[in-house]
Formats: sequence, structure tokens, C-alpha cells
Amino acid sequence: MNPSAVEILAAILFVVAVFHTFFVKTLRDLALRYPEATLGHNIFHLLGEVEIVFGFWAGVLVVGFALLKSGKEAVRYVDGLNFTEAYFVFVVMSVAGTRPIIDFASRMIGAMARILPMSNAQAFYLMALVLGPLLGSFITEPAAMTVTALILRERFMKAGSSDSLKYATLAILFTNVSIGGVLTSFAAPPVLMVATVWQWDFRHMMVHFGWKAAIAVLVNAALATGIFRKEIATASAENAESPRAFAPFWMSIVHLLFLGLIVATLHYVPFFLFVFLFFLGFTTVTREYQDDLNLKSSLLVAFFLGGLVVLGGLQSWWLAPLIRNLKALPLFLGTAVLTAFTDNAALTFLGAQIPNVTEEFKYALVAGAVAGGGLTVIANAPNPAGFAILSESFGAAGISPGRLFKAALIPVGVAMLCLWLLPGL
Repeated sequence: MNPSAVEILAAILFVVAVFHTFFVKTLRDLALRYPEATLGHNIFHLLGEVEIVFGFWAGVLVVGFALLKSGKEAVRYVDGLNFTEAYFVFVVMSVAGTRPIIDFASRMIGAMARILPMSNAQAFYLMALVLGPLLGSFITEPAAMTVTALILRERFMKAGSSDSLKYATLAILFTNVSIGGVLTSFAAPPVLMVATVWQWDFRHMMVHFGWKAAIAVLVNAALATGIFRKEIATASAENAESPRAFAPFWMSIVHLLFLGLIVATLHYVPFFLFVFLFFLGFTTVTREYQDDLNLKSSLLVAFFLGGLVVLGGLQSWWLAPLIRNLKALPLFLGTAVLTAFTDNAALTFLGAQIPNVTEEFKYALVAGAVAGGGLTVIANAPNPAGFAILSESFGAAGISPGRLFKAALIPVGVAMLCLWLLPGL
């Protein structure tokens, strides 16, 4: 292991960025000590936005890269990275967050909730945290995160909701989306990184991962529903005072067609951007049925993921040897922990580059990566999307990464137990 000066700098800045995410609330509190519209207020407020963190430190890395080597080398490094996921998340968040898509998902969840022998609010909450994340296996995890977070925000995350309910809901949402995408081989980023290399298809995912993940998703959602059953009913009632009309059904179908085209072409940036431009045109001519597109949040999340790609691209010198030397159970546990501090797709990508690994190694690596995906905002690529959507629901202080981590320990523990202890079919 002989890292270059740039790799050492990248590792240091990566650690700094990780610590930065845990102190965003402190930075926002510092911003409040300065009068609004002053330089101090604006700087601390900017640095207190979690979506800025990795993009900011990636910028510092690029400057350092240029100083240590040359500007051309820095540009060549960035140009050689793959930002497809960041582009895709921007587009799919923008489309999935529209009123016709949310209305369609709400109708579907509501229809399933009416079958359950419990109160309307409790059944809807349960089904939102089950169906929403499992849809991630088909419409991709970023889309599932966006849709489910918006539905939960509208029904359960406003007035009347305690911090305990909010953090439990957020932690379960992150965890369930991370494991809910493993029913197929194309929707979860950590699975996508290995599916082609290891020739994992739909049957393989369902037999070895999918049914276990579905059980964990249901258990997590049921636990929260049982613990907060009274508060869920109260929060839902208070947030439902001013119901709005659903968008026309045909609008939802058109939006779903656009979303389907984008998902089907997720590997081809020019094509899904081309489809997205048509979508923007369509929303313009049908604006009376639309809410304002939330392009700002989508761009910020894409910026976050882009920064993670830039910083993460130079971490393999220490991550790869660490992963390679672990046995199955330590690898499973270690990967789940490491996922909290680096994107789980980065871990599985590095694991896929190691030749001649056993089936036990492959399973432990991916299972640990997806199980730990709810621990922090950087643990799974769609998490920043949910973080951005739900942040305002936590008041001026925003989401505390430390409290999120603590709240996620139980649902992550459930996911780990199901993925490791349940036998393969």
C-alpha cells in the first residue's frame, strides 16, 4: 500500500466530509447567531446544508489535486469519473416528485390500506413504509425514496408529530428503501455495481435476497406502526385538515410513462435527459394540474452525489485491502458499519473488482452494504433525496445526523438479522 499524495489528501478530505455531515446542525445553529443577510449567517447556513457537504469538499480536493499535480491532471481525473447516477437522481427526483405521481402512489397505498384490519391512518402509514420501499425494486430506489418521502411528509410529518415519530419514520424509510430495492438486479445501486460482473439475475436476487428483505421491510414498518399507533392517528388527522383534489388519472398515467422511459434508459444519460426535456414541456402545457417542480432540491442532491463520486473515486487504496481480507461474517458486519461512512455502492463496486471470490464473500458484501444503508445520509445514494424532502419537517434545526444514526440502529438490526440468519431458498 503506497498511496500518492493526492490519495492521502482525498482520504483526509473524505474523513473531514463525513465528520462535517454530523455537524451540520451545529453549523446551522452558528448561522443563527448572525443577523440575516450577513456574510457570517450566509456562510454557516450554506455549510450547514447536508447536500452541500461532499460537493464542497470535492471542490477542495480538485483544487488540491491541481496544486499537487497539475490543472490538466485534475480535469482529466474528474472527466474520467462516472456521474450517471447523479444525473439520473436529479431527473428521477424531479419526475417522481410531481403531483400526478404522488397522487397515483397515494391511491395505490390507500387501496391496499383499506384491506387491513386497523384504522385508516395506521394502515396507510404501514403500507407506505412497505409498498413504497419495495417499489424501489421496479421504479428504482431514488424514485421510491422521493415518492414515499413526499407521501409521508404530507400525511404524518407536520404539525402534531413528535420528534420520536419523525426520526423513527425517517430511519425506517432509509433502511427499508436500501433493502427494498434488492428484489431485482437493476434498481439498488449497490446491487447494480455487481449484477453484471457476478451474473446476478432476477431469480438470483429473489431467491437469495428479495424475500428476506421483504420480511425485514414488513417487520420494521409493523414495529413503528405498533409503537406509535396513537400518534400516527393524531398526526394524520391534523395534517388532513385541508385535503386537495387528486390530479386526473390520465395525467398520472402520462407521468408514469415518462418515469418508465427514464428508468428504462437509466444507463444512457443523453437519452433520459432528452426524455426529461419533453417531460418539462409537458408539465408546462398542463401546469394547471401540476405543482411547482422541485428542481432546486433535486439539483442539490445531485450535487451531493457528484461530490461523493469525486471524493470516493480515490478511496480504493485503503478500502479494497480492508474488504479483501475479511471472512464472511466479519465482512458482513464490517460492510454494514463501513456503509455508514461511505456510499454502499462504492463498497460493492470495490468488491466486484476482486477476482476469484467465493459466493459467501459476494453475499456477505452485498447483504451488509444494503442492510447498513439507513444509518446515515451518505450510506445509500437515495438517502440525500429523502433528507432534502423531509428536512423542513424537523423545524429550523433540521435533521440531526446523530439522532438519525441512533434511530436507525433498530431497523438496521432487523435488516441484518433477516439477511444473515434466514436461510436461502
